[in-house]
Amino acid sequence: MRLKILLTGKNRKIIKDLEKRLEMDRHYATVKCEPYKTALFDLTFQELPKVIIICLGDETAETVRAYDVLRDALRRERCTVIVIANAEDEKFFIRFTKLERMFFLSRPVSMSVLYEKLEQIEKELLLRQERNLSEFREYVNEKQGTAHPGKQILVVDDDSEQLIHIKELLEEFYEVTLVKSGKDAFRFLAKKKPDLVLLDYLMPEMDGPEVLRKMRSKEEYKEIPVIFLTGVTEKSKVLQTLTQLRPQGYIIKPAKKSKLVAKIIEILG
Repeated sequence: MRLKILLTGKNRKIIKDLEKRLEMDRHYATVKCEPYKTALFDLTFQELPKVIIICLGDETAETVRAYDVLRDALRRERCTVIVIANAEDEKFFIRFTKLERMFFLSRPVSMSVLYEKLEQIEKELLLRQERNLSEFREYVNEKQGTAHPGKQILVVDDDSEQLIHIKELLEEFYEVTLVKSGKDAFRFLAKKKPDLVLLDYLMPEMDGPEVLRKMRSKEEYKEIPVIFLTGVTEKSKVLQTLTQLRPQGYIIKPAKKSKLVAKIIEILG
């Protein structure tokens, strides 16, 4: 198995050195990503890396929190996160991150130690495929590692900024899963039944009304409450759809926290 590795972080020098060594020495497929929420969110969806290496530089609390957007990728794809940092950076990162599991590797980077870990990951991935088994020795953030007791909300929107915005509004109260298309929504529904779906009205390929029609046509999904997310210009169309498909309501984007939470409480209690 050839690992796909995503390199990100504020330490561009280390990223450049790692990219060169990983490709030359071991022929790993690498992709670089700017350490910003939307860029990280989009690239993890597109590339589906199995390893994400974060090279810490001159971090602030805000820049550390940007990496929290990787939580969905870690849960969805079972990625491994490796953080390259000195002792001071490591403490700072742990203080502000919401990532639940990661490995730390000290600077200056020992390539032999890194290669040993990557080989272990490759072997574990092969074992997981064969036996669905994972035995990583991991750092566990005890503050963030507990399961969220709230309801499960599935958010479907092709706009990454909207997805991140809604997750930030709701993650205090609910377990939130993000997907970027109707196709991805049905892949998730096949595995897990959420308590509510927030559904973008306008999307390419399969729009919100089409997704809702398919949900209503399937016995296992037809009782799941759905709220449309819509722009002001689409309001009249949405009102027509309300009478035809009978979703549980709609919210105008960009969503306000008070209105969104109030609507969800109205439906779920």
